[in-house]
Amino acid sequence: MNPSNPDIVVLRKNTEGLAIQPYVRLIEEKLPQYTVVHAQTPTAERRLIKSARFATGVDFPEELLECAEKLELFVVASSGYGHLPLDSFRDRGIALSNAAGIHAPGIAEQVIGYCMMFARNIHIGWQRNLTRQWRHYKAREFGGSTVTIVGLGSIGTAVVDRLEGFDVRTIGVRYTPEKGGPTDEVIGFHDEAFHAALAETDYLILATPLSGMTEGLIDEAELNTLPPEAVVINVCRGKVVNTDALLMALQNEDIRGAALDVTDPEPLPTDSPLWQMDNVLITPHMGGHTPKHWERLVDILASNVKEIDAGTTDDLTNIVLEPQRTPAAKTNGYET
Repeated sequence: MNPSNPDIVVLRKNTEGLAIQPYVRLIEEKLPQYTVVHAQTPTAERRLIKSARFATGVDFPEELLECAEKLELFVVASSGYGHLPLDSFRDRGIALSNAAGIHAPGIAEQVIGYCMMFARNIHIGWQRNLTRQWRHYKAREFGGSTVTIVGLGSIGTAVVDRLEGFDVRTIGVRYTPEKGGPTDEVIGFHDEAFHAALAETDYLILATPLSGMTEGLIDEAELNTLPPEAVVINVCRGKVVNTDALLMALQNEDIRGAALDVTDPEPLPTDSPLWQMDNVLITPHMGGHTPKHWERLVDILASNVKEIDAGTTDDLTNIVLEPQRTPAAKTNGYET
């Protein structure tokens, strides 16, 4: 094997506070018959990508793509791919797959943590702990609540799975409600049905992709429709919620609280009043960041490399752009 003429190039940029070297080692273990090289500098990237058939990493600049003479597949280490030169990938017939779904288990566990925090008012206990106050306070029970999950892709489904055993009623919201889903009830985004669901929601969990339909989905009308005891949990994209409307709803006690792993803008400015609110928990877009990030991503890469080499490209995983020669690639278990 010639490391200067690799089959698979791992680009240099790290992600989510995780070094990329463990990913390189996992690829070598999963695909021992392939030469895998970590391009650690811009110069190395340009040199190594010339002969590589497969590449993976966080980004793929347009100028680097100009050097990719034999590339057949790029696996991006994120669910989002809008930062990539998609037209150039398409023009060259290079397949593109993303990391959708690998964050679902971690995010779902974080959502359950948020729900438990507000159900048991753990945040109040923590605040009094910091000031050494032995003062009783009233908690709630999560059982008997109505939980509405907006988005029934990999994250939403993982949340519903973890809600089993909590004795809660679940409402799922998706683009195609006729497909059904794992929740007790499934509805679409139509105003009447959606607002009727919000009116009886105790915990609103936002786990939907950002689109023209979902941008600004939770605005003043929706927040005013929620009961005053409701909690808003956003683990998808900040722009799904109107930040100003959310702030007003919290200040006016129109809702009980919010847990935000994503914000608009992001990062949240240090002078935002949301930082000062006792009933708001803000985490820095880290809900899906776990040590298993690379383990799950390498499964996608290895599966797709084997499929392409076997010529059976109808079972490619998480395909965003199909390879030129494939008839109908499809997304499997890691869908959004």
